[in-house]
Amino acid sequence: MPYSSVFKDQLFEGQTIIVTGGGSGIGRCNAHELAALGARVVLIGRKQEKLDSTQAEIIDDGGKVDTRACDIREEASVVETVRSIVDAHGQIHGLVNNAGGQFPGPLSSISQKGFETVVRTNLTGGFMMAREVYKQSMSKHGGAIVNIIADMWGGMPGMGHSGAARAGMENLTKTAAVEWASSGTRVNAIAPGWIASSGLDNYDISMKPLISQLAESVPQKRLGTEAEVSAAICFLLSEGACFINGATIRVDGAASLGNRVWPLAKARNKPEFNGFHRSVTPKVLQKD
Repeated sequence: MPYSSVFKDQLFEGQTIIVTGGGSGIGRCNAHELAALGARVVLIGRKQEKLDSTQAEIIDDGGKVDTRACDIREEASVVETVRSIVDAHGQIHGLVNNAGGQFPGPLSSISQKGFETVVRTNLTGGFMMAREVYKQSMSKHGGAIVNIIADMWGGMPGMGHSGAARAGMENLTKTAAVEWASSGTRVNAIAPGWIASSGLDNYDISMKPLISQLAESVPQKRLGTEAEVSAAICFLLSEGACFINGATIRVDGAASLGNRVWPLAKARNKPEFNGFHRSVTPKVLQKD
């Protein structure tokens, strides 16, 4: 089949794709792109108000969207939420495991409760979402799962709980890719680096000086855009990636490579893709 006949405007027409954490940030951007490409997007998050806001935007843009308020850390809620989506829409074609969260702090100051809360959000919750989508739909029909992790290859000083969880999710991605491949289910991961997303505004004001200097640690000397992460997610969900399984794509401007010894040259060119028409610069990055 010719390339042009596969990658058309309505790439995901007739497909139901779940996006967790779809009320803000990268999830919101990705939900818009998937809907623009024809998918019926199901937004999942803890706060119905955020979901309602993104849902209204997508409907205003002509897309198809549904929502479910769900705490992915609660097993019974996950099981019932996925069941309700299958009952309402039938086959689930894709899952974007995007929901996550953490707080800054050195390991010596993180309590057991704080550590376990972040792991439940960034690892356990993603596992339960993937498991239930697989058991209730993809085990019968196949599909594609994309897990959103993070740049944790050099450790995550200051966020060790999140680094441990994200590393676990990458390994879980590989295991699921092998165990579920026979059903036609693919499982891959995206590891965003420093992205100019609304999530940056969730950190305490004391982090602003650090955040404002993040671009200097990126070889491309800028932060990534939400649209650049979303584009990679859509590729992994598409038929064009049907032989990619168990892989992790880093969307980080090469920030996870190299070392402190190699000096970073001043960037002469900073190409950027900002394809999200409703993109908003995080407040922490706005100039005073």
